[in-house]
Amino acid sequence: MNKTLFASLMLVTGAMLTACSDSDDKETAKNTPATFDPSEVYAGGQLGTVFNNTKSAFEQPSPAVDEQGFAHRFQMGEYLFERDFNQNPDGAFHGLGPVMVRNGCLYCHPAYGYGKRMDRYRATDMGNGYLLVIYDKQTEAYIRSVAGMPQTLAVAPFKAPVDETKINIEWKEYTDEWGNRFDDGETYSLIYPEVTIPADGFYSPIIVQRNGQDVQVDASEVGVKLESTIGIYGTGLLDAIPEDSIIEQYAREAKAGAIINPAMYKDGQYVGWYTNALSPGKKWVRRFTYALSRGPVLDAAGANAIWNITNVTRSDRRYHYLDLAGKYYAETSSKDPDVQKDFYSYFPEWNKTGDVEKDIYTYLTSREQKAEMSDDEYRNFMVWHRGLAVPAARNADSEEFQLGKQKFTEMGCTYCHRPSWTTGDDHIQDPNGMFTSDADMPRYPHQKIWPYTDMIQHKLHMVNDIRTGWCRTTPLWGRGLSPLIANHQDRLHDRRARNVIEAIMWHGASNSDARRSVEKFRSLNKTERDAVVKFINSI
Repeated sequence: MNKTLFASLMLVTGAMLTACSDSDDKETAKNTPATFDPSEVYAGGQLGTVFNNTKSAFEQPSPAVDEQGFAHRFQMGEYLFERDFNQNPDGAFHGLGPVMVRNGCLYCHPAYGYGKRMDRYRATDMGNGYLLVIYDKQTEAYIRSVAGMPQTLAVAPFKAPVDETKINIEWKEYTDEWGNRFDDGETYSLIYPEVTIPADGFYSPIIVQRNGQDVQVDASEVGVKLESTIGIYGTGLLDAIPEDSIIEQYAREAKAGAIINPAMYKDGQYVGWYTNALSPGKKWVRRFTYALSRGPVLDAAGANAIWNITNVTRSDRRYHYLDLAGKYYAETSSKDPDVQKDFYSYFPEWNKTGDVEKDIYTYLTSREQKAEMSDDEYRNFMVWHRGLAVPAARNADSEEFQLGKQKFTEMGCTYCHRPSWTTGDDHIQDPNGMFTSDADMPRYPHQKIWPYTDMIQHKLHMVNDIRTGWCRTTPLWGRGLSPLIANHQDRLHDRRARNVIEAIMWHGASNSDARRSVEKFRSLNKTERDAVVKFINSI
């Protein structure tokens, strides 16, 4: 780790950890001006940065793609990302269904960017990056009768597990302890979503697991929240951060007194290892999704989404994504007269036994489905995914950028939004076992990158917060281009923040890990606050 950065992090630690100390703020960083580091312009390092600040900034191949001979595969993978899947029996885009979250990728990632705040849930609304989080209020675990990413679309004769016309999103006003006003009189607004789904919005009985048993519950016992899509550009660079560097970051924050999710780090040891049955005996550090549910990028959100969002099978996943229990949707569908009536018409290739209920259940639960995406197509998609570049930082040598950077550091924001990392040898790791050679994917060895994340979860204690409250620090790189690229600047996990100021102020709950940083932000004058916003929008 860069020694200057390490010193900066340690200096600001006390400012962030209000849960650990109420002592006076004595860190010396507040008197240390920010200095311009030319390498910061290369947000993704020499191999991962493109100098493009147009509407196509998030779509660019990294220099590594061209230098390492992946240009054609990148283009073919991009083709898979940009097209809707369908029910055609042949071709690269066949296999959609029987149920799905989306028809294609661009609905959630418009212009390769982030989903925006929505007033309704419709899977085919462009820009709706929301995924439903449906959970048992008693245990906070996902319910068993829908998938972890619940589907709201279906191919006839099947019916959607959740009726999206029944999903109600209500945006509510929130007033913080400061009355949504800075001391100099400037005001801001805060809103948050409340989501409900009535009992008749669920196709199958609502099943949760309690004390190791599946039990049916009423809709009133189920909570619903929203999580919007994470960024897809630069994930190959985050994948290249050495595991020991991430574990070292956990140790550093734990030693400083940070409150860390014990499911990830406990008693001085990293315990959150990611495993995959296809690679027995191996384990990886978790680094992707808000919940840190995934390890290497080759088995992370993108690799997962190209399968479960559209339900397009491949050779390593020859089964449909239906519900967490693997049976409730199939049971309901097999007994549905409408599905029974037309099942053989829509699936003529399925062998009839004369028992349509049995045939429907067997089809839906089979783990020997024909692979609908070829291994070569999947490899192209992952080359594209790992090969997406990061836009260069803008205005880094301007006085406003440097003032904003200085205040950002003084406020302690760099404690969670760690500015830079250095990638390692970047050997390819695929828990699915499909890619085993470094020659299979674009690589980013020994690059200094500037994602502004510590890769660790923290709690902000927002009203109607993310499920469990634990949320991985979101990388900030490139986000300032969202208004140009995706026509919005919404932030945070459910896009409740409509601009940077709102995002910062949502960090300010009395028991938030970032409370002291928000207090410091409030002490700035308007010129300084605007500089912080300019800085965040420029990195």
